[in-house]
Amino acid sequence: MQEYIRKRVLEVSNYILESSSTVRQTANVFGVSKSTVHKDVTERLPLINEKLAIQVKTVLDLNKAERHIRGGEATRKKYQEN
Repeated sequence: MQEYIRKRVLEVSNYILESSSTVRQTANVFGVSKSTVHKDVTERLPLINEKLAIQVKTVLDLNKAERHIRGGEATRKKYQEN
């Protein structure tokens, strides 16, 4: 694995842990696609740091479980503004 990819994987992972952000939010911050962020934390991170990978997976699983709530809130807000 190239060094710049390894560095990005660790930066992205630490950002997700610190901010509890979603894959999409993280992708916007780092200027990469959400597919890249997802591949970084699901495939590359376990090869670099297994303990960190487990912690990040916990955050992402929580975000996934709450996703339907955030979507409902966004829709409600959209129609309240009209």
